[in-house]
Formats: sequence, structure tokens, C-alpha cells
Amino acid sequence: MLNPSRIRILAVGKVRKSWVREGLDTYRKRLPGLTLQELRDSDPDREAAAILAELRSDEQLVALSEEGLSLGSLALADRLQACGSERLAFVIGGADGLGAAVKERARWLLSLSPLTFPHDLARLLLLEQLYRAQAILQGSPYHRS
Repeated sequence: MLNPSRIRILAVGKVRKSWVREGLDTYRKRLPGLTLQELRDSDPDREAAAILAELRSDEQLVALSEEGLSLGSLALADRLQACGSERLAFVIGGADGLGAAVKERARWLLSLSPLTFPHDLARLLLLEQLYRAQAILQGSPYHRS
């Protein structure tokens, strides 16, 4: 079962669009305990240093990257279930992507799509997919396959 209180999202930059903030708020309410932490944007090397400094020793890093695994919703749910009770830290980079140090440290790389999204929209997509994974694992009708 997916435990949102064991998931943290570290995201570079601020969300500026109100409709994205509203969507994030909706999914955060549906995933109580999930933490979303914003980090200051800069250049990829400084952002990487800030990300790695924020990681907790008991967290497994999952970096969102275009080079990552492209999983369907069911496969993502299975992958998250396989993580069991581990703490996960999903990381979303800024406009220039993630620094190499973050990708090297990551337990796995995840691609949300072959398309490129603005970092604030990637947050919303990730939260929706985490909620969908939880619904799949609970047998909820939210996900219709």
C-alpha cells in the first residue's frame, strides 16, 4: 500500500500559476502526509548541491528525468508498492533540468512522458500519478483500465 507520509517531493522553483497551485492543493489533500518542498532555482550545479543537502539519509531518491523509465500508471503503482515502507524523495529540477550529481545518486530515474513539461506542471502531473497509484493499489474506481 502507498503511504503518502513516506513520500516527499523536492522541487526547484516556485509555482506561479494559480491554476497549478489549485491542482497541487487538490492532490495534496488527497494524499495526506505527503510533503512538497520548494528549493530556490539557480544553475543546475547549485540546485544539485541544494537537493543533495536536503536529502535525508533514510530516503531513496527518485529523480524525474527525460532519460528515466517511462512507466504506465499500473507499472508505476507496482513499482511504488515494491518499495514497501521505504521513504521516497522525488526530485523535480528547474528549467535546465537536474545536475549530474543528482541523477548519479538516484535509486532510479522516472520519466513522466517523452514530452518536456514546465517544472510546475511536472509537479502537478507527479502528484496526480501518485494519487492514481494509491487508487490503483486500493482498488478505487478512480483509475479505470
